[in-house]
Amino acid sequence: MSVRQLLERHRGALLLTLALVVVSPVFGVYLAGLVGYHEPLDLAAEALGLRETTEEVNWTPLLDYTVPGLPDWLGYIVSGFIGVGVVLALGLLLLRLLKRE
Repeated sequence: MSVRQLLERHRGALLLTLALVVVSPVFGVYLAGLVGYHEPLDLAAEALGLRETTEEVNWTPLLDYTVPGLPDWLGYIVSGFIGVGVVLALGLLLLRLLKRE
């Protein structure tokens, strides 16, 4: 089965995934800020007195799902598309490898 056939076969799932990526800033940026949400691991680190090292050891250009130079909401969408693309690419790669055997 080709990639095109897979995309056509799973069109509904892909459209839902794309819609969720586009809507994600509402939850991850706007509503999180509105209710004062903080990541549980950040809260645990703060309670343990651990210091923040993100600025010293930043191994990703997409820190906190943002893209430098873009507004937070747009960075969330770009990060979502990159993440979905990576997962789909790995899935297709594994599918092809398994079909060869």
